[in-house]
Amino acid sequence: MELLQLKYFLEVARVEHMTEAARSLHVTQSSLSKTIGRLEEDLGVPLFDRIGRKLRLNEFGKRFYYRAERALFELEQGRQEIRDLSSPEHGILELAVTTASTLPQILREFRNKRPDILFHVQMLTTQEMVMLLHRGEVDFCLSSPAIRGEDIETQIMFIDPILVAVPKEHRLADRNNISLTELRDECFVGVKRGYGTRDLVDSICQSAGFIPTYVYEGDEPARLSSLVEAGIGIAFIPSTARHSREHIKYLKVENHELVREIALLWHRNRYISRAALEFREVVVEYFGTISKQTI
Repeated sequence: MELLQLKYFLEVARVEHMTEAARSLHVTQSSLSKTIGRLEEDLGVPLFDRIGRKLRLNEFGKRFYYRAERALFELEQGRQEIRDLSSPEHGILELAVTTASTLPQILREFRNKRPDILFHVQMLTTQEMVMLLHRGEVDFCLSSPAIRGEDIETQIMFIDPILVAVPKEHRLADRNNISLTELRDECFVGVKRGYGTRDLVDSICQSAGFIPTYVYEGDEPARLSSLVEAGIGIAFIPSTARHSREHIKYLKVENHELVREIALLWHRNRYISRAALEFREVVVEYFGTISKQTI
Protein backbone atom coordinates (compact mmCIF):
# COMPACT_ATOMS: atom_id res chain seq x y z
CA MET A 1 0.00 0.00 0.00
CA GLU A 2 1.40 3.39 -1.04
CA LEU A 3 0.83 6.90 0.31
CA LEU A 4 -0.16 8.02 -3.17
CA GLN A 5 -2.96 5.45 -3.19
CA LEU A 6 -4.29 6.81 0.11
CA LYS A 7 -4.14 10.40 -1.11
CA TYR A 8 -5.98 9.54 -4.31
CA PHE A 9 -8.56 7.45 -2.44
CA LEU A 10 -9.37 10.29 -0.04
CA GLU A 11 -9.86 12.79 -2.86
CA VAL A 12 -12.16 10.47 -4.81
CA ALA A 13 -14.14 9.82 -1.62
CA ARG A 14 -14.52 13.56 -0.99
CA VAL A 15 -15.73 14.61 -4.45
CA GLU A 16 -17.47 11.29 -5.29
CA HIS A 17 -16.54 11.61 -8.95
CA MET A 18 -13.52 10.17 -10.75
CA THR A 19 -13.21 12.93 -13.37
CA GLU A 20 -13.46 15.75 -10.81
CA ALA A 21 -10.96 14.02 -8.53
CA ALA A 22 -8.51 13.57 -11.40
CA ARG A 23 -8.81 17.25 -12.26
CA SER A 24 -8.23 18.24 -8.64
CA LEU A 25 -5.19 15.95 -8.36
CA HIS A 26 -3.80 17.01 -11.76
CA VAL A 27 -3.59 13.42 -13.04
CA THR A 28 -5.32 11.61 -15.87
CA GLN A 29 -8.56 9.82 -15.13
CA SER A 30 -7.14 6.50 -16.34
CA SER A 31 -4.13 6.83 -14.00
CA LEU A 32 -6.42 7.63 -11.07
CA SER A 33 -8.74 4.71 -11.86
CA LYS A 34 -5.80 2.30 -12.03
CA THR A 35 -4.43 3.56 -8.70
CA ILE A 36 -7.79 3.12 -6.97
CA GLY A 37 -8.12 -0.31 -8.58
CA ARG A 38 -4.72 -1.38 -7.22
CA LEU A 39 -5.70 -0.19 -3.75
CA GLU A 40 -8.93 -2.18 -3.85
CA GLU A 41 -6.96 -5.19 -5.11
CA ASP A 42 -4.47 -4.85 -2.23
CA LEU A 43 -7.32 -4.68 0.30
CA GLY A 44 -9.27 -7.48 -1.37
CA VAL A 45 -12.57 -5.59 -1.34
CA PRO A 46 -14.27 -2.82 -3.36
CA LEU A 47 -14.35 0.55 -1.61
CA PHE A 48 -16.97 2.29 -3.74
CA ASP A 49 -20.41 1.60 -5.13
CA ARG A 50 -20.74 2.89 -8.69
CA ILE A 51 -24.02 4.77 -9.20
CA GLY A 52 -24.07 6.13 -12.74
CA ARG A 53 -21.12 8.51 -12.96
CA LYS A 54 -21.08 8.99 -9.21
CA LEU A 55 -19.08 7.00 -6.68
CA ARG A 56 -20.28 6.34 -3.14
CA LEU A 57 -18.24 4.85 -0.34
CA ASN A 58 -19.61 1.45 0.64
CA GLU A 59 -19.29 0.05 4.16
CA PHE A 60 -15.71 -1.09 3.50
CA GLY A 61 -14.84 2.32 2.07
CA LYS A 62 -16.35 4.25 4.99
CA ARG A 63 -14.33 2.31 7.53
CA PHE A 64 -11.13 2.58 5.50
CA TYR A 65 -11.68 6.31 4.88
CA TYR A 66 -11.58 7.04 8.61
CA ARG A 67 -8.29 5.14 9.05
CA ALA A 68 -6.66 6.55 5.91
CA GLU A 69 -7.54 10.13 6.82
CA ARG A 70 -6.08 9.69 10.31
CA ALA A 71 -2.91 8.11 8.91
CA LEU A 72 -2.23 10.94 6.46
CA PHE A 73 -3.14 13.51 9.10
CA GLU A 74 -0.50 12.13 11.49
CA LEU A 75 2.14 11.98 8.75
CA GLU A 76 1.43 15.60 7.82
CA GLN A 77 1.72 16.66 11.47
CA GLY A 78 5.07 14.90 11.68
CA ARG A 79 6.30 16.71 8.58
CA GLN A 80 5.24 20.06 10.00
CA GLU A 81 6.88 19.37 13.36
CA ILE A 82 10.19 18.43 11.75
CA ARG A 83 10.07 21.50 9.52
CA ASP A 84 9.39 23.71 12.54
CA LEU A 85 12.24 22.18 14.54
CA SER A 86 14.72 22.43 11.68
CA SER A 87 13.81 25.98 10.57
CA PRO A 88 11.92 27.75 13.38
CA GLU A 89 12.70 31.15 11.89
CA HIS A 90 10.76 30.36 8.71
CA GLY A 91 7.38 28.91 7.94
CA ILE A 92 3.87 29.55 6.65
CA LEU A 93 0.89 30.17 8.89
CA GLU A 94 -2.30 28.70 7.42
CA LEU A 95 -5.44 30.58 8.44
CA ALA A 96 -9.13 30.33 7.59
CA VAL A 97 -11.70 32.95 8.52
CA THR A 98 -15.45 33.40 8.32
CA THR A 99 -15.12 36.86 9.83
CA ALA A 100 -12.47 39.19 8.46
CA SER A 101 -13.33 42.51 10.10
CA THR A 102 -10.59 42.28 12.73
CA LEU A 103 -8.08 40.42 10.59
CA PRO A 104 -6.10 43.37 9.14
CA GLN A 105 -5.22 44.69 12.61
CA ILE A 106 -4.34 41.23 13.91
CA LEU A 107 -2.13 40.42 10.93
CA ARG A 108 -0.42 43.79 11.20
CA GLU A 109 0.43 43.10 14.86
CA PHE A 110 1.66 39.62 14.02
CA ARG A 111 3.78 40.83 11.09
CA ASN A 112 5.40 43.44 13.35
CA LYS A 113 6.24 40.65 15.80
CA ARG A 114 7.30 37.99 13.27
CA PRO A 115 8.15 39.62 9.90
CA ASP A 116 9.94 36.42 8.84
CA ILE A 117 6.77 34.29 8.89
CA LEU A 118 4.55 34.12 5.81
CA PHE A 119 0.82 33.59 6.13
CA HIS A 120 -1.94 32.33 3.85
CA VAL A 121 -5.54 33.35 4.61
CA GLN A 122 -8.74 31.92 3.14
CA MET A 123 -12.14 33.60 3.54
CA LEU A 124 -14.64 30.74 3.71
CA THR A 125 -18.19 29.82 4.57
CA THR A 126 -18.68 28.05 7.89
CA GLN A 127 -19.07 24.67 6.16
CA GLU A 128 -15.89 25.11 4.12
CA MET A 129 -13.93 26.20 7.18
CA VAL A 130 -15.07 23.22 9.24
CA MET A 131 -14.00 20.85 6.45
CA LEU A 132 -10.45 22.25 6.44
CA LEU A 133 -10.39 22.28 10.22
CA HIS A 134 -11.34 18.60 10.47
CA ARG A 135 -8.68 17.70 7.91
CA GLY A 136 -6.07 19.59 9.93
CA GLU A 137 -5.17 21.74 6.92
CA VAL A 138 -5.19 25.07 8.80
CA ASP A 139 -3.39 26.24 11.93
CA PHE A 140 -6.21 28.42 13.19
CA CYS A 141 -9.65 29.60 12.21
CA LEU A 142 -11.15 32.91 13.23
CA SER A 143 -14.82 32.16 13.16
CA SER A 144 -18.26 33.50 13.87
CA PRO A 145 -20.17 31.52 14.95
CA ALA A 146 -18.05 29.51 17.35
CA ILE A 147 -17.84 25.87 16.24
CA ARG A 148 -17.58 23.02 18.70
CA GLY A 149 -16.67 19.44 17.92
CA GLU A 150 -14.89 16.36 19.21
CA ASP A 151 -11.59 17.27 17.52
CA ILE A 152 -11.98 21.06 17.68
CA GLU A 153 -10.65 23.35 20.38
CA THR A 154 -12.70 26.54 20.75
CA GLN A 155 -11.69 29.73 22.53
CA ILE A 156 -14.24 32.55 22.61
CA MET A 157 -12.42 35.82 21.97
CA PHE A 158 -15.11 38.49 21.82
CA ILE A 159 -18.87 39.02 22.08
CA ASP A 160 -19.59 41.35 19.17
CA PRO A 161 -22.87 43.33 19.03
CA ILE A 162 -24.52 43.42 15.60
CA LEU A 163 -25.75 46.88 14.57
CA VAL A 164 -28.08 48.15 11.87
CA ALA A 165 -26.35 50.40 9.33
CA VAL A 166 -28.56 52.91 7.51
CA PRO A 167 -27.66 55.81 5.18
CA LYS A 168 -27.89 59.27 6.73
CA GLU A 169 -30.86 60.10 4.46
CA HIS A 170 -32.84 57.09 5.72
CA ARG A 171 -36.07 57.63 7.64
CA LEU A 172 -34.52 55.92 10.69
CA ALA A 173 -31.24 57.86 10.66
CA ASP A 174 -32.34 60.16 13.48
CA ARG A 175 -32.72 57.17 15.80
CA ASN A 176 -30.10 55.57 18.06
CA ASN A 177 -32.05 52.38 18.74
CA ILE A 178 -34.40 50.26 16.70
CA SER A 179 -36.55 47.19 17.22
CA LEU A 180 -36.32 44.33 14.76
CA THR A 181 -40.02 44.44 13.94
CA GLU A 182 -39.59 47.99 12.60
CA LEU A 183 -37.28 46.58 9.92
CA ARG A 184 -39.64 44.03 8.39
CA ASP A 185 -40.40 46.13 5.30
CA GLU A 186 -36.83 47.26 4.66
CA CYS A 187 -34.52 46.12 1.86
CA PHE A 188 -31.19 44.69 2.99
CA VAL A 189 -27.73 44.14 1.58
CA GLY A 190 -25.76 41.25 3.02
CA VAL A 191 -23.45 38.31 2.50
CA LYS A 192 -24.72 35.01 1.15
CA ARG A 193 -26.22 32.22 3.23
CA GLY A 194 -23.54 30.04 4.80
CA TYR A 195 -21.69 32.91 6.44
CA GLY A 196 -22.13 32.86 10.20
CA THR A 197 -23.41 36.39 10.73
CA ARG A 198 -25.96 36.11 7.89
CA ASP A 199 -27.33 32.83 9.19
CA LEU A 200 -27.51 34.17 12.75
CA VAL A 201 -29.32 37.36 11.71
CA ASP A 202 -31.80 35.50 9.51
CA SER A 203 -32.62 33.13 12.36
CA ILE A 204 -33.21 35.95 14.88
CA CYS A 205 -35.29 37.96 12.41
CA GLN A 206 -37.42 34.90 11.74
CA SER A 207 -38.02 34.53 15.48
CA ALA A 208 -39.16 38.19 15.44
CA GLY A 209 -41.74 37.34 12.77
CA PHE A 210 -40.18 38.19 9.43
CA ILE A 211 -37.55 37.11 6.90
CA PRO A 212 -35.27 39.92 5.67
CA THR A 213 -35.62 40.88 2.00
CA TYR A 214 -32.17 41.02 0.41
CA VAL A 215 -31.58 43.07 -2.73
CA TYR A 216 -27.88 42.19 -2.71
CA GLU A 217 -26.06 39.05 -1.52
CA GLY A 218 -22.31 38.78 -1.93
CA ASP A 219 -19.06 37.23 -0.72
CA GLU A 220 -17.35 40.41 0.46
CA PRO A 221 -18.58 41.73 3.83
CA ALA A 222 -16.37 44.83 3.47
CA ARG A 223 -18.44 45.96 0.48
CA LEU A 224 -21.67 46.27 2.49
CA SER A 225 -20.85 49.69 3.95
CA SER A 226 -20.38 51.15 0.47
CA LEU A 227 -23.73 49.73 -0.62
CA VAL A 228 -25.46 51.17 2.43
CA GLU A 229 -23.82 54.53 1.81
CA ALA A 230 -25.09 54.44 -1.78
CA GLY A 231 -28.64 53.87 -0.55
CA ILE A 232 -28.98 50.38 -2.07
CA GLY A 233 -30.22 48.90 1.21
CA ILE A 234 -29.59 48.76 4.93
CA ALA A 235 -27.37 46.13 6.56
CA PHE A 236 -26.68 44.20 9.72
CA ILE A 237 -23.03 44.92 10.48
CA PRO A 238 -21.02 43.72 13.52
CA SER A 239 -19.58 46.47 15.67
CA THR A 240 -16.03 45.35 14.83
CA ALA A 241 -16.76 45.86 11.12
CA ARG A 242 -18.30 49.31 11.22
CA HIS A 243 -16.57 52.14 9.39
CA SER A 244 -16.33 55.78 10.42
CA ARG A 245 -18.27 57.01 7.42
CA GLU A 246 -20.09 60.30 7.73
CA HIS A 247 -22.95 59.11 5.51
CA ILE A 248 -23.82 56.03 7.61
CA LYS A 249 -25.64 55.86 10.94
CA TYR A 250 -25.37 52.75 13.15
CA LEU A 251 -28.36 51.81 15.29
CA LYS A 252 -28.47 49.45 18.26
CA VAL A 253 -31.09 46.70 18.21
CA GLU A 254 -33.55 46.69 21.13
CA ASN A 255 -35.09 43.71 22.91
CA HIS A 256 -33.05 41.04 21.13
CA GLU A 257 -29.68 39.56 21.98
CA LEU A 258 -28.30 40.31 18.53
CA VAL A 259 -24.64 39.49 19.12
CA ARG A 260 -22.15 37.13 17.57
CA GLU A 261 -19.35 35.18 19.18
CA ILE A 262 -15.91 35.53 17.61
CA ALA A 263 -13.86 32.43 18.34
CA LEU A 264 -10.41 31.08 17.62
CA LEU A 265 -10.53 27.43 16.55
CA TRP A 266 -7.90 24.78 16.02
CA HIS A 267 -7.67 21.03 15.57
CA ARG A 268 -7.03 19.35 18.90
CA ASN A 269 -4.41 16.99 17.47
CA ARG A 270 -2.73 19.26 14.94
CA TYR A 271 0.87 20.17 15.64
CA ILE A 272 1.05 23.85 16.62
CA SER A 273 4.24 25.51 15.46
CA ARG A 274 6.04 28.19 17.43
CA ALA A 275 4.86 30.81 14.95
CA ALA A 276 1.27 29.61 15.35
CA LEU A 277 1.54 29.84 19.13
CA GLU A 278 2.79 33.41 18.79
CA PHE A 279 -0.11 34.18 16.45
CA ARG A 280 -2.55 32.94 19.08
CA GLU A 281 -0.92 35.24 21.64
CA VAL A 282 -1.42 38.19 19.29
CA VAL A 283 -5.11 37.29 18.82
CA VAL A 284 -5.70 36.99 22.57
CA GLU A 285 -3.95 40.32 23.24
CA TYR A 286 -5.88 42.09 20.47
CA PHE A 287 -9.32 41.01 21.64
CA GLY A 288 -8.34 41.65 25.25
CA THR A 289 -7.59 45.24 24.28
CA ILE A 290 -10.82 45.89 22.39
CA SER A 291 -12.85 44.20 25.16
CA LYS A 292 -11.48 46.73 27.64
CA GLN A 293 -12.35 49.56 25.25
CA THR A 294 -16.02 48.48 25.10
CA ILE A 295 -16.47 48.24 28.89
